[in-house]
Amino acid sequence: MTVRELLQRIDSRELAEWMAFYGIEPFGGCRGDLQAGVIASTIANVNKGKRGKAFTPGDFMPLMKKPKQSEDEMINIMNAMARGK
Repeated sequence: MTVRELLQRIDSRELAEWMAFYGIEPFGGCRGDLQAGVIASTIANVNKGKRGKAFTPGDFMPLMKKPKQSEDEMINIMNAMARGK
């Protein structure tokens, strides 16, 4: 749908809630890339031999940004979502 259609269906508060949720639990293309990375790393690890370094899903996601959040930051985000802010 277009942005105009979206804004006719939900208000800015609900949109902000979805944006916060996406920040914690992404969906869409980014999530698909992670799922593909999990599968690719599993296959690579099964076939790498015993001496090789284990692969991670990130090894197969070259455009992945690795966010740096402390445990306290994660807790604060979850608490804000639970309060509806």
